[in-house]
Amino acid sequence: MRIIEKNMANQELNEQELGRRNSMQALRDRGIEPYPAAEYPVTGYSKEIKENFKDEEESHREVSVAGRIMSRRIMGKASFMELQDSEGRIQVYVSRDDICPGEDKDLYNVVFKKLLDIGDFIGVKGYVFRTQMGEISIHAQQLNVLSKSLRPLPIVKMKDGKAYDAFTDPEQRYRQRYVDLVVNPGIKDIFLKRTRMFNSMREYFNSHGYIEVETPILQSIPGGAAARPFITHHNALDIPLYLRIADELYLKRLIVGGFEGVYEFSKNFRNEGMDRTHNPEFTCMEIYVAYKDYNWMMSFTEKMLEKICIDVNGTTEVQVGDNMISFKAPYPRITMAQAILEKTGFDITGKSEEELRDFCKKNGIEVDQSFGKGKLIDEIFGEKCEGLYIQPTFIIDYPIEMSPLTKRHRDNPELTERFELMVNGKELANAYSELNDPIDQYERFVEQMKLADKGDDEAMIIDHDFVRALEYGMPPTSGMGIGMDRLAMLMTGQSAIQEVLLFPQMRPEKKQSQENREEKTEE
Repeated sequence: MRIIEKNMANQELNEQELGRRNSMQALRDRGIEPYPAAEYPVTGYSKEIKENFKDEEESHREVSVAGRIMSRRIMGKASFMELQDSEGRIQVYVSRDDICPGEDKDLYNVVFKKLLDIGDFIGVKGYVFRTQMGEISIHAQQLNVLSKSLRPLPIVKMKDGKAYDAFTDPEQRYRQRYVDLVVNPGIKDIFLKRTRMFNSMREYFNSHGYIEVETPILQSIPGGAAARPFITHHNALDIPLYLRIADELYLKRLIVGGFEGVYEFSKNFRNEGMDRTHNPEFTCMEIYVAYKDYNWMMSFTEKMLEKICIDVNGTTEVQVGDNMISFKAPYPRITMAQAILEKTGFDITGKSEEELRDFCKKNGIEVDQSFGKGKLIDEIFGEKCEGLYIQPTFIIDYPIEMSPLTKRHRDNPELTERFELMVNGKELANAYSELNDPIDQYERFVEQMKLADKGDDEAMIIDHDFVRALEYGMPPTSGMGIGMDRLAMLMTGQSAIQEVLLFPQMRPEKKQSQENREEKTEE
């Protein structure tokens, strides 16, 4: 017993965990390897077994299944257990006389009844039948231990109508997603829907002939967005590098190079705040299509989202909290100036930086002295308007100060041809008629550097190579970026981004000191 305790990397063991380790050793003592290496043949899964079962068949289907024991009811020579596989759960009937050859009763009396625990992985070979209670089950004829679980699962227990030991604490769930997926019904379905969402979007792009590409994650200049980057150092080159905040400038280089339509699902990183809709590492999709403008991109986007919602949920509507969101196209289009005027009564048209700053102060909007006109307008919209747009709505025609990579509006040079799609009170997508005038682009970068000199740590850095690429000529282009994690929240009806990330960023887990653990071991 002492040997087992000291060989677990100074890990403090409770009584249940120690008992499971002793069971593991007892299995080995009986010649049963608790972690066998050989392949186990699986010929059926819980869901399809139950769906395809027919009572009228005289000879029942033989199957070989594998999964995790989730419950057991031991009743003398016969027992029932519930097995959970990748598709769901199915009941298994175990009779001592079926699984024990000859007079050897140890497999049932000792191994099955005493050494196997809830959470263990086993393989079961047998045939499908319906019990007298009407439940489709597997009559076991052979059991194989596939993996011993050394920690007890937090299985929910009910008493007097109340649930106990439920694994519901968000911090525990996010830290131990592997447990969350096992014990909480519906969690796995969120991530299956997320995968369907990605597949649907890829199908939509590919059907239009656009090409999926990959661009660098480590970049010498963090460009394509206004955000604070993570910084690292490349030892061989002896230069600082940045984790990308966006892949826009690289994708537009490919349009210069002759691709007509390119897209990328990219991991982006922004060294900013964390909350229910922000994670410092997030997934974004960006697409760029030559010879198009932002009007075309709005129609393209709303049709895409309508398709995705149907592919994921079978309908164009999805319930998100108290709101029923309809992704049925088309969506309303409102200029940013109209939106602010409607929601606040303040007309931003022609206003100076001082007038915008004064409005913010009078209306309790926190602003920094480093903020220029673009940042001030962005703060006004974010504080007073954004959260009011529940149904999908395109906010269009942003002031030029807010959009350094966007083409000037064809009818008003003070504005840009840009839209953001608002859904459920948050930005979901951002798109432009892309700026392809290299001289204008360089001047916009210079203006951004002036903001950086004032202390704006999110202002863009001049990317001279990108300007050089534009000097070779980029055709009229429209681009769009969409936050895939936020889209997953909408498509699965979740209110927190952590619910749609398998492993969201967390503070380091507090650990008991090494000294305390050693003291516990010696006691």
